[in-house]
Amino acid sequence: MSELHVMEHPLIRHKVALMRDKNTGPKEFRELADEVATLMAYEVTRDLPLEDVEIETPITKAKFKMISGKKMGIVPILRAGLGMLDGVLKLIPAARVGHIGLYREPETLEAVEYYCKLPTDVEERDLLVVDPMLATGNTAMEAIKFIKKRNPRSIKFMVLVAAPEGIKKLQAAHPDIDIWTAALDEKLNDHAYIVPGLGDAGDRLYGTK
Repeated sequence: MSELHVMEHPLIRHKVALMRDKNTGPKEFRELADEVATLMAYEVTRDLPLEDVEIETPITKAKFKMISGKKMGIVPILRAGLGMLDGVLKLIPAARVGHIGLYREPETLEAVEYYCKLPTDVEERDLLVVDPMLATGNTAMEAIKFIKKRNPRSIKFMVLVAAPEGIKKLQAAHPDIDIWTAALDEKLNDHAYIVPGLGDAGDRLYGTK
């Protein structure tokens, strides 16, 4: 079974609390999403492998630890996932960026992939899929299913706020995918909104309704 990582860092908890406030406007919300994504990326990449590299300092030559050439890719789920992209890129500027977009067919309710563009060498990359919310889990489950068809080396999933229902569904569908969340909330309401949540992340990022 995949592992669930709920981040307890004080800075992450503080910034997510500010994002929850209904009076936080789009500019501040975008800035906070960016900052939280950076802090989360620091933890998500904790297991990157290191290798010894010889470097000449102003004083002498010596061996130091550097990341051992591991190739990473970041895949935001459109559109709200874009609000976390720059925050991750601040820590991993050499990562390649892919995008995936889904919509739900209104009659069958089936998820339909309308856009998916990943790095050409995706088979050699470890992907970090990002989206602010994990509510019902349907979008994440289908997005990862479509991404897996391109055979990446590995996938991790990172969200700002998650509901237990979404976690359960995603773990059942993809038991090999570890989930990282800044907050684990109580439940979904009758309209499939996370409680207490932070509202519609896409609308709050971009000032839409």
